[in-house]
Amino acid sequence: MALRTIRELGDDILRKECRPLKEVTERTKILIEDMIETMYDANGVGLAAPQVGVLKRLFVVDIGDEEGNPDPHVFVNPEVLETSGEQEDFEGCLSVPGKSGMVKRPNYVKIKAFDEDMNEFEMEAEGFMARAILHENDHLNGVVYVDKVDGKLYTNEELKEMME
Repeated sequence: MALRTIRELGDDILRKECRPLKEVTERTKILIEDMIETMYDANGVGLAAPQVGVLKRLFVVDIGDEEGNPDPHVFVNPEVLETSGEQEDFEGCLSVPGKSGMVKRPNYVKIKAFDEDMNEFEMEAEGFMARAILHENDHLNGVVYVDKVDGKLYTNEELKEMME
């Protein structure tokens, strides 16, 4: 496994639409392992393939389980089937380091995807997990969270001061 370089806002690849994966090869499995390792190293909860320079419809998410243990999920060729409700919270992104902004997203998502072995699954998620899934899925369509920010982008220092 290896750490990948995370592309930052301004890199053209973050604005491109990703292509579906036809199959998961050994090379794809290495990419998935690298993405999970890179996400953990950067203290993120999600990472999409274009963020590491790969224009494929693939992302990983790990918000941890109830006990705070790692619980990584792999989404290959995801398709959002349904959303409902609304939540609004500060959001950040590994491709926009040191910044956060207020973003409205659905509170619920139902998604269909394939795992790293190309087994199809459906998942329902609410709250933070729904936010993470929808944020990463946006990356596959060339959308970065800053496009959805209501108000201004704050530095992490400004946000910390506001929360105190």
